[in-house]
Amino acid sequence: MQSYASLQSDTGQRLDRHRAARIGLIDGAPPEHNAIDLTRAPLKELMATARNIRDQHWGRDVTYSRKVFVPLTNMCRDTCSYCTFVKHPDDPEAKLMTPDEVLAIAREGEDQGCKELLFSLGEKPELRYEKARAALAMLGYERMTDYLADMCALVLKETSLLPHVNAGTLEEDELKKLRPVAASMGMMLETTSRRLMKEGGPHYACPDKVPLQRLRTLERAGRQQVPFTTGLLIGIGETFEERIEALHAINETHQKYGQIQEVIIQNFQRKPDIAMANSPEPALDEMLRTIAAARIILSPDISLQAPPNLSARHMAYLDAGINDWGGISPVTIDFINPQHAWPQIDQLAQSCEEAGYRLRERLTIYPKYLQGSGDFLSADLQPRVSAMADSDGLAHAFNPKAEGAGQ
Repeated sequence: MQSYASLQSDTGQRLDRHRAARIGLIDGAPPEHNAIDLTRAPLKELMATARNIRDQHWGRDVTYSRKVFVPLTNMCRDTCSYCTFVKHPDDPEAKLMTPDEVLAIAREGEDQGCKELLFSLGEKPELRYEKARAALAMLGYERMTDYLADMCALVLKETSLLPHVNAGTLEEDELKKLRPVAASMGMMLETTSRRLMKEGGPHYACPDKVPLQRLRTLERAGRQQVPFTTGLLIGIGETFEERIEALHAINETHQKYGQIQEVIIQNFQRKPDIAMANSPEPALDEMLRTIAAARIILSPDISLQAPPNLSARHMAYLDAGINDWGGISPVTIDFINPQHAWPQIDQLAQSCEEAGYRLRERLTIYPKYLQGSGDFLSADLQPRVSAMADSDGLAHAFNPKAEGAGQ
């Protein structure tokens, strides 16, 4: 197992290398793309290159996952300046969901044809707050990850849904515990910039937002062969060059392990009740340049996603190289950005068709992990996933509950 000091050294050398080489020049990219200066190339040229890569690997299909969103707890030991999801344990809105509450949402999602259940939760609140520990103890647990694993198992037992876990940084033993009961997992890298951890920055006093800790989680997920989603948060004070560094870091761990199934490019959104309420949101051109850069830098087998509910002009993202819209729920709101409603799936499909694309539903785990040796999917989950997947590894156009896939 790689030591902390070794990984820290490797990470430092990696980022130094990206700074030293021209930030926009791509090592290991296809020959026609490896001389593009991402910082200075005309945006239209950059987007055309990204579209070409996308079309060659993904064709004209654009995917989404029909999901239900379960915010298992909104308590967290981090206090990011842009977050409206997290509540202090003393806040009346602070909550740890009970098993009955989890199942109620899960069953509603199942009835609406959802196939993914997204567990999203604050990071390790029990390590900081007595009230979080007490809430867990009331349910018979000491560690949030153990409760999360049992809730995944409950969902698998009682419904036909596939859990996707977004629990932040995870240790090796936590990944091992979750792997048999989660079809995929995720954690936004957000940034590799340590500047943002300084006093006054958005990640000040947030132990789980240390870039090294998040990079270590990506590495661990690779070693444990967990299909993993990650991504960048755009507009929280990082520079474009720092975004490029983060994309390189993601791609390098994927080259080692093959675990990164998708990368999300998510734009910061102002909200009235956050510390960054007056901070500017990223302009559309910033998003387009970053998306295009991501498509050029990342291995073409990594799916590239941008949320459709966070920009009225989200269809422009297709021109920059995305091939996926992420999870869309017909049941629950986006608890991370509650003021932004999900698009209607039929309307999104029509918009995609008008732009020359076909919208298709996928599962939470991507086809490439179903069509290989199966090492990235727990044996316990393989029969369920196989029953839900079509010949392309995407989602069958049926309600799995009606077909007995959850039995």
